[in-house]
Amino acid sequence: MEKSKNRWLIAASAVGIHISIGSVYAWSVFTKPLKSQFGWSDGEVSFTFSLAILFLGLSAAYLGHYVEKHGPRKSGTLAALFFGVGIAGSGLAVNLGSLYMLYLFYGVLGGIGLGVGYIAPVSTLVKWFPDRRGLATGLAIMGFGFASLISSPIMARLIGSVGIANTFYLLGGLYFILMFFSSRYLSPPPKDWLPAGFKEKVDAGKSPVKRDIAHLTANQAVRTRRFYFLWLMLFINVTCGIAIISVASPVAQEIAGMSALSAATMVGLMGLFNGIGRIGWASFSDYIGRPATYTAFFVIQLLAFFILPQTTHSLLFQLLIFLIMTCYGGGFASIPAYIGDLFGTRELGAIHGYILTAWSAAGLVGPSIASWVHETTGNYSGSLTVFAGFFAVALVISLWIRSDIHRLRKMNQKDPTVPA
Repeated sequence: MEKSKNRWLIAASAVGIHISIGSVYAWSVFTKPLKSQFGWSDGEVSFTFSLAILFLGLSAAYLGHYVEKHGPRKSGTLAALFFGVGIAGSGLAVNLGSLYMLYLFYGVLGGIGLGVGYIAPVSTLVKWFPDRRGLATGLAIMGFGFASLISSPIMARLIGSVGIANTFYLLGGLYFILMFFSSRYLSPPPKDWLPAGFKEKVDAGKSPVKRDIAHLTANQAVRTRRFYFLWLMLFINVTCGIAIISVASPVAQEIAGMSALSAATMVGLMGLFNGIGRIGWASFSDYIGRPATYTAFFVIQLLAFFILPQTTHSLLFQLLIFLIMTCYGGGFASIPAYIGDLFGTRELGAIHGYILTAWSAAGLVGPSIASWVHETTGNYSGSLTVFAGFFAVALVISLWIRSDIHRLRKMNQKDPTVPA
């Protein structure tokens, strides 16, 4: 009988992949050097990042079925290949001075590696941690959130010492190696595998973990109302989070009267709280449940966005921003476990891929709304009030899906054979 792998090493492998692909959040480190060397505009350089996030969502959606069919090892290797070539190829684009080659390598190829690399280890972790789904997915996605804190100073030093192109070459090779060898250990658990003592705890009523509502394929899941509820909740959470990230410094200076230096320090700390929220909220969701966790996200942020425009005290302003960032990160980390709760783990990777298209859409919508409202009203207070309204809608959806879940669980108790 084949010896079962260590699920904590599976988690470590997932973190290795996510720390690599999460370096995309440090893209801004390249902005000034690229502008200085080639004279490209802010918009031209930042479009590279937008393109990568767009292809993250698209590839996650279209290649989710590939992840389920071929498993995490092959999928992780594919992600390593695309992401490694994308980053290293960006060095070639810099050597040739080609903006469009940069879009192709970093934006398109790197973005595809991002999408596949994001969902492959997460869907596997959920299956290895039926007792602590939130903690497991929080660990991996925390790696994605913290990656920029690790990679930003390394990138800056490399650019200063070996140049932009060589930095891309070195990072491309490093990320490929780390992702490739991390993928080697990934695999789904054996059939009918459960953690030691878990089944006994569930049967004895000692475990807080509830059984999945249904076991659906991705094509079946997208025909349910609760799939679109999840999509909308993630979309609103990410839209508002990305919007506040994109304008955090000027908002802090305008509303709370913070200096440019203090606002910049706050922006740096936002990344820290984003990462803390991923592991913290996801782990907490194992105890209070994913439905209650998402309701908490929207109640907290509805109040925070409503209070922010009137908050002139800099410390309170920053505390509210950091609280919002924990909810922003927690939304990413809790969604895979929520998917497992509602649809089972049969094709979790494919369903997760479909849901992540909300991230791509939000990346385009959030900053655009913030900019439009600011240009229309002449201040950022109006933007914050608009986003508070979005969270009111999200709160209603979170309560609606909870009523659906309650109804489906009652149906399952009466007749477990009835499809949900």
